[in-house]
Amino acid sequence: QVQFVESGGGRVQAGGSLRLSCTLSGATLSMYRIAWYRQAPGKQRELVATIERDGGANVVDSVKDRFTISRGNPENTVWLQMNSLKPEDTGVYDCNGPEWVNRDLYWGQGTQVTVSS
Repeated sequence: QVQFVESGGGRVQAGGSLRLSCTLSGATLSMYRIAWYRQAPGKQRELVATIERDGGANVVDSVKDRFTISRGNPENTVWLQMNSLKPEDTGVYDCNGPEWVNRDLYWGQGTQVTVSS
């Protein structure tokens, strides 16, 4: 069965860094577009970053030049490197394939990121 597992979250002060990992089992990661999402308390889930099947990476404007998405090492893992963290980055971070998100499938438990001022 398809399963995503996120880890690497924690509590840091503004300006700090975290590296989140997303592992996929039950499917071949490189066959899918994979995305990181986040949800702040009381707010809607939002897209943060995507990585294409060919490895091309994109992040949303609000995290540009601070966050980097990458794939591999191990092969079934997607990473989100987060630098220069801001309090507004606080939230639960989840990874998934957008085609599955459209059908509300395969959400993992997420990992909590808390950035204090």
